[in-house]
This record gives sequence, structure tokens and C-alpha cells, in this order.
Amino acid sequence: MLIDLSGKTALVTGSTQGIGAAIAAGLAAAGARVAVNGRGKESVDAAVARLGKGGSGGAFLAAPGDVATDEGAEAVFAAVPDVDILVNNLGVFGSRPALEIGDAEWRRYFDTNVLTAVRMIRHYLPGMTGRSWGRIQNIASDSAVAIPAEMIHYGMSKTALLAVSRGFAKEAAGTGVTVNSVIAGPTHTGGVEDFVYELVDRDLPWDEAQRAFMREHRPQSLLQRLIEPEEIAHMVVYLSSPFASATTGGAVRVDGGYVDSILP
Repeated sequence: MLIDLSGKTALVTGSTQGIGAAIAAGLAAAGARVAVNGRGKESVDAAVARLGKGGSGGAFLAAPGDVATDEGAEAVFAAVPDVDILVNNLGVFGSRPALEIGDAEWRRYFDTNVLTAVRMIRHYLPGMTGRSWGRIQNIASDSAVAIPAEMIHYGMSKTALLAVSRGFAKEAAGTGVTVNSVIAGPTHTGGVEDFVYELVDRDLPWDEAQRAFMREHRPQSLLQRLIEPEEIAHMVVYLSSPFASATTGGAVRVDGGYVDSILP
């Protein structure tokens, strides 16, 4: 399948590393002009330079700003006034016993993982509907469906994100704009490596630690390994393409079979 996104502008929030960077690279490889976002100018500029050397063949531009804040979001809107493809990837996660999660932490997870996506959609959706074409994807998680006992605040935020996606898909009904969630399973990123070592023996080599984590904490996975960021990006690139024109309001799984259900 040849996906051509030439002439399209994409914005991927939280894209200086990990899944976001892989998505940015994948969209650029398909021909899109991709805005790379992160909180600080230095980290964004470094990511743009690194991605530009990655051989994707696409064009990148810097869009620094903490989109979890009004001021940061405005900076991004100024750098990228209109987009054809919006990928809300920014998110925070971490483990904490349920009864130790305070009000401030609950709010932080909701503000960062849910309200940020709402803020970005609210700004960019009108332009997409006006042009009768657009793609919005919210990066969710298997934790939205199978709430992990060690981070229910994270699971709550990703469940809410599924509702946000479905609701805005209804808002965009009949306009040529699609809105979907991508349910990512346990994925191999630097942040996840730190998370794995919070739960298993830190003295284990990475390959052994990964296997122990999947065996002890994610035994439902049919893949039986962590997913690579590029595997998430493949689905995002497809959903960003004209080939996915009839897929909207959905929660599309790239979870390695982790969620034990035919439907999300």
C-alpha cells in the first residue's frame, strides 16, 4: 500500500522522542510536512535535526510549547496555524498505589492526557471541516480498557480519551474529517524502560527485565514482547491517509492482543 501524504501538514504533540518521534518520522516518510512538538525549544530543535537526518525524506518544522498550558498551546498555534493531520500523543504515566494518588495528581493526569487533546482539537477541527478533509488521532492505551491496578489514574485518563474521540467524531460527522483513538499496547520507549525497572529487579539485563515484566505484569499479551514505536506509527500513518476515509469514531487497537476482547 503506497501512502502519499504530500501537501499535508501534520502536528504530533509530544514528539521529541518515543512513540511521538516514531509517528513524526512515519508521517514525514509518507510525504507530510510534520511539526515536531515538545515543551522546550532546545529539545524540539534537537529532535527536528535528528529526525531530519533519519532519512525519512520528509520536512520537519519546530513547534515548541507546553500544550498542557494555554500559553504553550498558543505558541504552537502561532507556529502552526492550520494542520491537516493532528496526532495528540502527549501523555504522562507512572505507577502509584491507588489510595496514595492525591487530588493534584488526578488533576494533572486529566489535564495532560485528556484536556490537552480537547484543546488542540477545538483549535484545529474548524479549519479541517472548512476544507472538508482532516485526520485527528488520539493516542490512547490498553490501560483505557484494562485498567492497571498500579496506575488507575492513567487508565482513567485514557478511558476518557476514548470518549473524547468518539464525541468529536460525531461533531465532525459528514465533513470529510475523521477522528479516532489508537489503543497502543505496552510499547518499548525510554520512559517505559524506567517504568519496567520500577516493577522488576533493576539488576536484570534489559532483555530479561522486559520478559519478566511481560510475564509478571502483562501476561495477557499475545505478542509476548513490548511493541516497538514504529509499529504504532504504521497504524497512525494508515489512519492519516485517504485509505482510512471510512474509519472514524473508532478505537483502533495496536496492542499486541493484550486486551482480551473482540471489541475494545
